This record gives sequence, C-alpha cells and structure tokens, in this order.
Amino acid sequence: MAEKSSSKINRLLSVAPMLDWTDRHFRWLVRRITRRTLLYTEMVTTGALLHGGDRERFLGFDDDEHPIALQLGGADPHELAVCARLGADRGYDEINLNVGCPSDRVQSGRFGACLMAEPSLVADCVKAMRAAVEVPVTIKHRIGIDERDSYEALCDFVGTVAAAGCDAFVVHARKAWLSGLSPKENRTVPPLRYDVVHRLKRDFPGLTIVINGGIESLDAAQAQLAHVDGVMLGRAAYHDPWVLAGADERFFGDARPAGDRCEPGEGMVSAHVAAMRPSGVRVSPREVAEAMLPYIEEQAAAGVPVSRITRHLLGLFHGVPGARAWRRSLSESGSGSGSGSGEQTVETYRAALARLPP
Repeated sequence: MAEKSSSKINRLLSVAPMLDWTDRHFRWLVRRITRRTLLYTEMVTTGALLHGGDRERFLGFDDDEHPIALQLGGADPHELAVCARLGADRGYDEINLNVGCPSDRVQSGRFGACLMAEPSLVADCVKAMRAAVEVPVTIKHRIGIDERDSYEALCDFVGTVAAAGCDAFVVHARKAWLSGLSPKENRTVPPLRYDVVHRLKRDFPGLTIVINGGIESLDAAQAQLAHVDGVMLGRAAYHDPWVLAGADERFFGDARPAGDRCEPGEGMVSAHVAAMRPSGVRVSPREVAEAMLPYIEEQAAAGVPVSRITRHLLGLFHGVPGARAWRRSLSESGSGSGSGSGEQTVETYRAALARLPP
C-alpha cells in the first residue's frame, strides 16, 4: 500500500506530543519559528473523541499548523479505527498511536506503554487504523517496559507491528517502569540508551526510525542523523522554543527567513512584520512575540483565557537579556494559572511587549 507510506512526511525533525503542553496555542507559536518541523498534538484518547462530546476541542487545529500529526491513546482496534478516521477527515497528516506513556491512569485504560507487552494487539490496532485512513499510521514507544526490556523483546515488538503495515516508529530511548516511578521520573530516571535505537535502525533498515529522549539542541539532533532517520525533540523545545530557530534551513534546505509567510498555509509571522525586517535577516524572538499579538487578540475575543496562550511563551527569550522581566510580565497576566481573559489581559501582553529591550 504505497499510498500510505510514511515516507511522504519528512521526519528529519519533529516536536514530541506532550500532554498539557503541545496544544494548538503552543503549535501556533512554534509555527512562527519553523514551518517545516513536524508537530504532534497532545495525546487524545479514543474515549474523549467517542464519548467526550466536544470533538472540535480535541481535534481542532489551524491549517497553518501543517505538517501535523494526531496522537491517539487507546487499545481497541475498532475504536482506534473510528478515531483515526475522524482525525484524517479533520485533515491531520499522520495518525500516531501512543505506546509509550507509563502513567497509572493510562495503564488503567490498558493503553500506552503497557501495550508493549502485547505486540499482536498493537498490530491489530495498526491494521484497523490503516484500513480506515489513507494517511500514515505510526507508533511511538519505549525500548522496553519493566523486566521485558531485552533487545530481543524490542525486535519482536517492532517486527510484529511492522508486519501489520507500520513503517515508521518513534522510539523513546528509555525503558519505562509501569510501577514504582511517576511519569515525570520515567522521563529522567531510566538511562538513555541511544545505542539500542541505533542498533534497531541497523537491524530494520527498511523502516523509518525516529529517536526521542533527552535531545536538547539542533547540534545534538544533527549528530543523531548519522544513525537514524529522524529526531524528535521534547521538553527542550517546549521550555526553549527558540531552540528550533534555523531548523528549516539546517534540516529541510529551506533558506527563506523562518518567519515569512511565503506560501498559502505555511503560517509564519504576518506580512507586515516580515516587511520590516532587512533582507536576509531571520525572524527574531521579538518578532515572534509581536506576531502572537493578533492571535491572542482573536482568541481572547472568542473567550479563550489569554493565560492559556501566554504560558507557552515564558521560555521564548530563554538566555536572552530581558528574559526574566519577560517572564515576570507574563506572570502578571495570570500566565499558567488558568485565569484572566479579555481586553485587560491583552493589554497586559501589550505592556510586556513594550518592556522588551530593543
């Protein structure tokens, strides 16, 4: 089924699905910095889509966010197929199945990392999803769980799922402990084993293998490409979005200024902002912050608390003079507290912009 091949999507660089972080507001911000990097939604459970009522809340995104993948959480092949169809109909470029989250809540629903113990079930899920959609179906998983962490077990999992038609695997280079560690600890305590993921690519050369876990810079990402097909950044890209600056030129050969809206649907900073920049100068963090203002105004008018957006901008000036004042200014608007909306909070954001150094 060549038309469903994941090779249609450029996976050299992507930003990981992160619960409560990679919502549509964060993705809008990232698209002000890079137009080519593949973005993922937060994990959306099949139950939320089938029984939650407000599907737009879970599936909504702007066309400017392409390329974008929907990550699903579930373990029932039929339900996953229905939800994959919903995602494909909404316009997502890829459907990804979460086989890596180790939280107790996820395990209680019998999905996430615990599915690594059931390769045949994951294969059935992949088959059902692929039969329902024309876009690629991919898997994000760990290198092992609990005592099931041998390389042989990993190869059995990947081989079984690949036989069901999945040809792209995002591999978090840590095992997961399903009990005894919190989800946060599972992101840091088990040691990173990049060598395992590199070996997996050597042993499955026909598959697309993307590595994830602890990669904090474009330099580190580029070094990984000597061994794998793509790199996924996680927390580093959230806490310091500017780490993605220059990614388009470096990884995708796109030398246009990262902030310019050069083609319909690419979604960068507005044309009037780009026009003020001297020729050949890349978009700056300040321009990105300024370009977020119309979006914030629009969302506030629609009733979205502005703090839901500004919380994602706290790290935009990471390591830049004035960063602390910027964070303090955003915090004054209730950033991260879930409070505040409307014109007053928009005015506070304008005031934060005015305080930025030249």
